[in-house]
Amino acid sequence: MILVTGGLGFIGSHTALSLLAQGQEVIIVDNLSNAGLQVLERLEYISGMYVPFIKLDIRNTPALNKVFEQYSVSAVVHAAGFKSLEESVLKPLEYYNDNVSCIMSLLRSMQRTGVRTLVHLSSLAVYGKSSAELKEDTPFNYAYPNPYVKSQQMIEEIIRDTAHTDSEWKIAILRLGNIAGAFEHGVLGEFITPLPKNIVPLAMQAGAMQREFIELRRQANTENKTAERSFLHVLDCCQAIMLTLHWLSRQMHVCEAFNIAGELISIQKLLDQVSEVTGSEIKTVDAGYYSNAEFDQLGASTEKAQEILKWKAENSLKKMLEDEWRFYQLTLRGQ
Repeated sequence: MILVTGGLGFIGSHTALSLLAQGQEVIIVDNLSNAGLQVLERLEYISGMYVPFIKLDIRNTPALNKVFEQYSVSAVVHAAGFKSLEESVLKPLEYYNDNVSCIMSLLRSMQRTGVRTLVHLSSLAVYGKSSAELKEDTPFNYAYPNPYVKSQQMIEEIIRDTAHTDSEWKIAILRLGNIAGAFEHGVLGEFITPLPKNIVPLAMQAGAMQREFIELRRQANTENKTAERSFLHVLDCCQAIMLTLHWLSRQMHVCEAFNIAGELISIQKLLDQVSEVTGSEIKTVDAGYYSNAEFDQLGASTEKAQEILKWKAENSLKKMLEDEWRFYQLTLRGQ
């Protein structure tokens, strides 16, 4: 049985459904801070199976211990945590408390109950560097002034230090690009909140004419002055997680990081593609000067994942946007 933390969130729910589709047993824990029970209902409806769910903040170690004791967990996919670079600047204590405390509690529970296989979902931002070709051996910039980045760097240090203490640990850290898209046919996707934190949901709202315009920063050192980001279909992300779990099952003792990224594109060009997909003009206005640090580019080489995990992105950026748009339209119609 595979435990998915944050399993009712966007990436977590898609991971859970992918695992179920592969015949795996899944248990979900989520504190519902960024998710709703309608996701669980949809997972059970689509899979035709009962999916064990415990409402739980995984920082509550004694309660988490009981989950491991009650269920025969063989591996964990850790998808819980706060993930916004901008929000972390406004709420640094929340980000440190949530992200760092979560991994410490999770590792303690795993250690106590003898579960030693973990897939941790991180971010390309963890490097603390702007680049189009980040590689796994690129040294971290620990001076990068962003609480989310620092929290992810701390998490990786905690994971590696823990792995060194016990030769039974089998851990993979997946450093993800920006994830978007949905399952085909609109059966599951990202439930967009009224005030999204990410660019694709914002663009979906603009495409549905629920938002008059998007504020766009034009201060990056790129061709069109907008930041460049790697975007990856959520199904490609799920496939990477599956292949990683399979790879870990064949290892003895390992703690490795892999870049899982897709096409690098500027935010302006992304919005142009959203306009084509939705058939609506995505209007933008220039945002005021942003004084906090921002990456001009976040792109990565995925050669290591291709070589070791036999993974590569299969879905195009256009398909990612089409799938997200299809699901968003269905949610607007109450489906």
